[in-house]
Amino acid sequence: MTDKTAASPIPAREKPWLIRTYSGHSSAAESNRLYRTNLAKGQTGLSIAFDLPTQTGYDSDHPLAKGEVGKVGVPVCHIGDMMTLFEGIPLEKMNTSMTINAPAPWLLSLYIAAAERQGAARSALNGTTQNDIIKEYLSRGTYIFAPQPSLRLTSDVISFTYREVPKWNPMNVCSYHLQEAGATPEQELAFALATSIAVLDTVRPVVPEADFEQVVSRISFFVNAGIRFVTELCKMRAFTELWDEICRERYGIEDEKARRFRYGVQVNSLGLTEQQPENNVYRIILEMLAVVLSKNARARAVQLPAWNEALGLPRPWDQQWSLRLQQIVAYETDLLEFGDIFDGSTEVNRKVEELKAGARDELKRIADMGGAVAAVESSYMKQKLVESNARRLGAIESGEQIVVGVNKWTETEPSPLTTGDGSIMTVDPKAEAEQIERLKAFRAARDQAAVAKAIAGLKSAAAEGRNIMDPSIACAHAGVTGGEWAGTLREVFGEYRAPTGVARAAASVTSDRIGAVRDKVEAISARLGRRVKMLVGKPGLDGHSNGAEQIAVRAKDAGMEVVYEGIRLTPAQIVNAALEEGVHVVGLSILSGSHIPLVTEVLERMRAAGLGDIPVIAGGIIPPEDEKTLLAAGCARIYTPKDYDITAIMGDIVDLLASRAKAA
Repeated sequence: MTDKTAASPIPAREKPWLIRTYSGHSSAAESNRLYRTNLAKGQTGLSIAFDLPTQTGYDSDHPLAKGEVGKVGVPVCHIGDMMTLFEGIPLEKMNTSMTINAPAPWLLSLYIAAAERQGAARSALNGTTQNDIIKEYLSRGTYIFAPQPSLRLTSDVISFTYREVPKWNPMNVCSYHLQEAGATPEQELAFALATSIAVLDTVRPVVPEADFEQVVSRISFFVNAGIRFVTELCKMRAFTELWDEICRERYGIEDEKARRFRYGVQVNSLGLTEQQPENNVYRIILEMLAVVLSKNARARAVQLPAWNEALGLPRPWDQQWSLRLQQIVAYETDLLEFGDIFDGSTEVNRKVEELKAGARDELKRIADMGGAVAAVESSYMKQKLVESNARRLGAIESGEQIVVGVNKWTETEPSPLTTGDGSIMTVDPKAEAEQIERLKAFRAARDQAAVAKAIAGLKSAAAEGRNIMDPSIACAHAGVTGGEWAGTLREVFGEYRAPTGVARAAASVTSDRIGAVRDKVEAISARLGRRVKMLVGKPGLDGHSNGAEQIAVRAKDAGMEVVYEGIRLTPAQIVNAALEEGVHVVGLSILSGSHIPLVTEVLERMRAAGLGDIPVIAGGIIPPEDEKTLLAAGCARIYTPKDYDITAIMGDIVDLLASRAKAA
């Protein structure tokens, strides 16, 4: 007789996705400790965040790197740094994702060289280089070269890895930052797929026809999942179906496995709030569910932001909390015991088809322009993102889009998670100086003749159109630095400044509130005898220009004349522009954590140039104690993520100018 009280057998479960946290800070040694700690806590893959000098091809002691070293990631200048970063972590057994784009060939070369010094074969290495340069021109700003030579470098990586490092994903087509820059779901789909087409069209002629299917099978994607949970779930199903369609119809890929849409995800950081930041935990889990619930479009790897990233750098405990969230969903729930629970859903199918139709329309527009590169160079894609982001922010300001704790239900009890010191982690200011000393010591100890020979080999390969990966790996072993590698290619390819998309952007808002600000601008312009002029500047290497662009567009809406020259400016260039343009106010946007040294230098240079009476305002992720420091240094206003109402910011700036004009 069967015992009906016996426990039911546990159903078979799928293997969960790779569980990662995106991390790195201060130094290679500090980051190595963090990685080994997270792996011991159950993390199953690494996702490396590099600092901005590393991402933009500068050594830690370059003038543009001042204040940026170790802030948003780990500084890796040479093979010694890479060896330290992975000390005690066998690379042949690790799955490593590296968020690196313009210098992707270089960081992959360092990684291969470090693995070889560990005794690992190239063919054993498993992981991903992001290596998506198109989105850098549109959203994140860590490009170095113009689109065509940049695509050539992307192609070099792809055509090298499928032969030499066959388990490596040489490119993550990255739509993540497109959504952060304001992309609608349709734009996110279309812009990312247009990028993949541009890349595959570039690499196709340089690999044997018989190998092209293998090349396509190694292309992966890195996406964003926002708070509109059902739409995001449907977007991923649309991505899967559109990618299959492109692979079949454009490239003739017959193998279903080779056409499979493979992607990793970090859920949305754009929607994380400084106000009531504990609410971000709920946002993060809902966004994660959008990319793991749908089995037919499930993420291969997931990394989650920490609840307090709108406040500053997360602590190890904050990262652990995000790690535990993934583990609970993967191991405690029954999610991995079922097939796709959305197959046959009328609502899901309807939304997927709607998204696909919108994406196809946008893809056709881009194709008619000549493809993704032409759409970048004409500023079409950038302009569309600026306008979409302006509409999003306008909806939040008006209350049409509710953000809990920000524009509705703002009353709150004090959070025990954010009281007192230590609620975020800060990078020790000594870290930059220590990294520079290590870099100088490394340069002094290396074989200079071997370095010169390796650089000459790299330069000739770049100039002659040969694949640069083997020469780059030779450079890594010889002790060449990242700044020297990028500097050599700058000599061959030149540098590039992408269009901002601000000049041609349509008006972001039309309302009585902006009309009232415009009236004030007219009044003060009449008093000054000319139009109020504002300079919006991005000092340092931070390329996240979304906030600066929205300030520039809204200032135009308010009737001001605006000077905005894009990203990556030195304090000296900003002050010189303020002098030459005769501006009335200078606004600085910095999201990399380097606000104190950069804003302070601008203030000092303004005073030295006789512009001390022109107010300087700053915006970014600026902790309260740093606000006090900047205000004491002479900054007139500080705006942080809690100041979501850009029209109110414009009104405040105009009132500031009016009070100063009256006092004068």
